[in-house]
Amino acid sequence: MVVRCAWVPEDDLLYQKYHDEEWGVEIHNDQKLFEMIILEGAQAGLSWITVLRKRENYREVFDKFDYKKIAKYNGTKIKELINCNGIIRNKLKIMSSITNAKIFIKIQKEFGSFDSYIWKFINNKPIINHFNNLEDIPVKTNLSELISADLKKRGMKFVGPIIIYSLMQAIGMTNDHTTNCFRYNEL
Repeated sequence: MVVRCAWVPEDDLLYQKYHDEEWGVEIHNDQKLFEMIILEGAQAGLSWITVLRKRENYREVFDKFDYKKIAKYNGTKIKELINCNGIIRNKLKIMSSITNAKIFIKIQKEFGSFDSYIWKFINNKPIINHFNNLEDIPVKTNLSELISADLKKRGMKFVGPIIIYSLMQAIGMTNDHTTNCFRYNEL
């Protein structure tokens, strides 16, 4: 029997696939990084499985997370998104996607890529934690507070320290697989 992190339901194949193939794997592709920023922001106040179940709809209606296109969304597109049953129809979250796309592009211009910007916070080396239990894993850290503050100062929305720590976990900046999880030593 495969042992996974305790947050992964035994009967949910979508969650298992995400945990087994994506969560904690290093991401250095800007478009994929932007996708995760959008999805982590969409999760605020909801469960991650809600977002995972809507992920393909997000890809479709958000132009495959093309931040250059999203930065140019207008009122017509915003109304379309607000009326789309396939995504989380929170106007503030939708508007933040557009704002964040514009800021994302500014960060790329300043640092050469968003990847260079975000990974510089850990000197391009993932943080390997050694948590034995789910309860030991923090929801935020001093580092996620620092990154959050910097992104907010630049104008990004839905990037609080808890969302940023979730992003750090998702994109492999930190390995928070518990020590008994089969993925712990694979990353």
